[in-house]
Amino acid sequence: MVLFVLIGQKATAQTGPLTLKDALNYALKYSETVKKARLDIEAGKAKTTEARSQALPQITGSGSISDNLIIQKTPLPGEILGRPGEYVLVAFSQKYNTSAQVQLSQQLFNQSVFTGLKAAKAGEEYYNLATGLSEENILQQVAAAYYQLLVTREKMAVLDSNINTLEKSQKIITNQFSNGLARKIDVDRIKVSLTNSQIQRLELSNALTQQENLLKFYMGMPIETKLDIPQTELNKIATSASALAEELNIENLKEYQLLRKQEQLLGYQRDARKAEYIPKLSFNTNFLYTGFGNKFDMFKNDGSTLWAKASAITVNLSVPIFDGFARRSRVKQAEIDVLKAREDIRNTTQSLKMANDNARRQIENSVKTINEQKENMRLAQEVYTSTQNNYNNGLATLTDLLDAENSLVTAQNSYTQALLNYKLAEIQLLKSNGNIKSLLN
Repeated sequence: MVLFVLIGQKATAQTGPLTLKDALNYALKYSETVKKARLDIEAGKAKTTEARSQALPQITGSGSISDNLIIQKTPLPGEILGRPGEYVLVAFSQKYNTSAQVQLSQQLFNQSVFTGLKAAKAGEEYYNLATGLSEENILQQVAAAYYQLLVTREKMAVLDSNINTLEKSQKIITNQFSNGLARKIDVDRIKVSLTNSQIQRLELSNALTQQENLLKFYMGMPIETKLDIPQTELNKIATSASALAEELNIENLKEYQLLRKQEQLLGYQRDARKAEYIPKLSFNTNFLYTGFGNKFDMFKNDGSTLWAKASAITVNLSVPIFDGFARRSRVKQAEIDVLKAREDIRNTTQSLKMANDNARRQIENSVKTINEQKENMRLAQEVYTSTQNNYNNGLATLTDLLDAENSLVTAQNSYTQALLNYKLAEIQLLKSNGNIKSLLN
């Protein structure tokens, strides 16, 4: 088990070997992509709570204090005040007005609200599926990057061995040239071959660093962390694709389930649009307490302020009649979205089947290629050994030796690349069958 020195919640210094299983578990815990997907789950729960609130009573409170700088007056017939034939301006308020109100409203019947509750719950399930898919994707990325790193390191080992052999050969040929037993062109040719190999190693070393950084990026690990990747036997392969995964069941795949859930959500959206045709019934009640006075001491119990109470109960019925066909257009758009989602499902189903079939075929081809490359590598080794003996005995030229050595390096790298192709196909097959998490076992 790999151990890390933690700062905050991330490892910045590795103190043990990082196995593939360790890398995958680390990614599930610290990958920013997975973290973001899990936050979407929390957001989905909050949206469900918000939708549910529309079906619950809504209670609001309000209050106000008004200072009537100029009080509005209303003309009244003078007969009322004992002044017949005249109109008298009378103020119907006082300088200060205070009011406090509590209002309660409750949806009695609103089909849009009920549909929204179903959609919100389905939305939670959607985010759960999306998070599961994000986890599977990050596992695939981390596993592929991990094996790519291993293969690059194997290629570097082959190149290091080749450089070591060339350096020894260079010393021998240089000594032979000094003693008049070798030609200047042989010294130059071995130097050119050595320089080319050293340049290749430098490029490969740079590629290895970039692959390490990519692996750490996928894992959510700080780039400055030092990795210790243990030696792994890449040549442990299965003999057939069927040994890696069960028969494909599309309905078990997160990609398919996610699209099905999206289709369901779009169906709820269509139902919500249709619900706009249905009448809505709601209940409202309120209580109002108002005070009037000419002094700003409204809350003193000295009789200078007059207080009045008011309350009402209301049942509201809203019946849609005609809106210029706006509702019909919204329903049509929602139905088209559902049809498009169904096409996406059919297309994705074919894509998933194709990915699975391609991965199986790639594995089968890779197994054959590995066996052939293994035999080819053995023959290249025999040719190189024989050519080296002939060269030492003066029966082969330096050109023959260098060609045999290049063929051996090529055969070794081709074998390693075939192993990588197999591993990548293996990961793709596990992913396409929904079994990528088996890598965690």
